Amino acid sequence: MEELTFKTNLTESEINNNFKNVDIFSELMTGLDEVLSYEKGSSQQDTLIRKRNLPEIDVAMERKSLNLTQKAFASILGVSPRTVEAWESGRSNPSPTARNLLYLLSHDHSLISVLQHRS
Repeated sequence: MEELTFKTNLTESEINNNFKNVDIFSELMTGLDEVLSYEKGSSQQDTLIRKRNLPEIDVAMERKSLNLTQKAFASILGVSPRTVEAWESGRSNPSPTARNLLYLLSHDHSLISVLQHRS
């Protein structure tokens, strides 16, 4: 069997730390139970969506703390200004990926300059 290799900037210690509190067997069993329940018709489709602890983000507060307009913030995030406006007004919520990006930006403002200068 061929050995798989992956390139990463994380150290082995960081990778191990990411999985420190994860019971992979339990997660797999939970997922399989949800799939079986759905197939038997005793579960709603939305239960198949992975349950995660997503960070709570106040989009308007984050944008203002970065001193950005909605248009500039939208450009950095790769969304439309209307999307940012909808998030800020509560008409819609950021996707899990967007929430994680917003969380990272809130903890490291230097990432804004990286995103502004990407090709």
